[in-house]
Amino acid sequence: MTTLSLPSTSLADGTAFPLIGFGTGGLKGPDGAEAIATAIRAGYRLLDTAAQYGNETAVGEAVRRSGVDVDEVLVTTKIAGDDQGREAARTGYLESLRRLGLERAALVLIHWPNPSRGLALDTWRTLIDLKEQGKALHIGVSNFRPEQIQELVDATGVWPEVNQIQLSPALQRHEAIAFHREHGIVTEAWGPLGGRDGLSTQYALRKVADKHGATTSQVTLRWTIDQGIVVIPKSGDPQRQLDNASLDHVALDDADRELLATLDLGEEAAWDSREHEEW
Repeated sequence: MTTLSLPSTSLADGTAFPLIGFGTGGLKGPDGAEAIATAIRAGYRLLDTAAQYGNETAVGEAVRRSGVDVDEVLVTTKIAGDDQGREAARTGYLESLRRLGLERAALVLIHWPNPSRGLALDTWRTLIDLKEQGKALHIGVSNFRPEQIQELVDATGVWPEVNQIQLSPALQRHEAIAFHREHGIVTEAWGPLGGRDGLSTQYALRKVADKHGATTSQVTLRWTIDQGIVVIPKSGDPQRQLDNASLDHVALDDADRELLATLDLGEEAAWDSREHEEW
């Protein structure tokens, strides 16, 4: 039974897109499929996976196991570094669909620019074709810097609908967000709860959480979606899944936002996709 009512934003074409989705990285096999299915039954409708995660089969099984109409579940997958290129991207994406057991994905992204290969533009041209052919409903990129996006657009005239980037109160990414807003790109945050930066233990964040009777995760997620940024927190625990999407009681004020602004480590602390590559 659906228990969550999740807020949404809009893609450039006006399509509604959930502000709170569900990350699936690391959730594999029967247990992973059940954890993902539980999230869908609870009300999550946006799922994030990737060929690189090695769990697309579990994600597809979760959608079927959930009992929710497949057309109501928006599955995102990503083109792996090994699959970049004009034909390789098509083959890789069709293999993702086979593993997912879907006719099309709601959103397909280029996972990393991988500039040493020089294949991001060819891959983008293939994603444009896939959308025009109805094999993908929406297309975008992941971990692209503004100038890397601009290169794609200069060559094709087509803007990504989404850019999924590393973003949290510890990595606030102001320049990227401003660029996305200027060009109608939805920003989606991976790692929204932080990581090795120790975000959850920061005094400023705990102070705001205590003030609102919320968890540090809830404050972090509220701070993010208040900016119109999509979040995709991951948890295999059913109660944590509910907590991560139950944010109505957290209403941040200017004092809260000023305090949270002090947590930003700056752009140099984020993974730099001019240098960091993944396959």
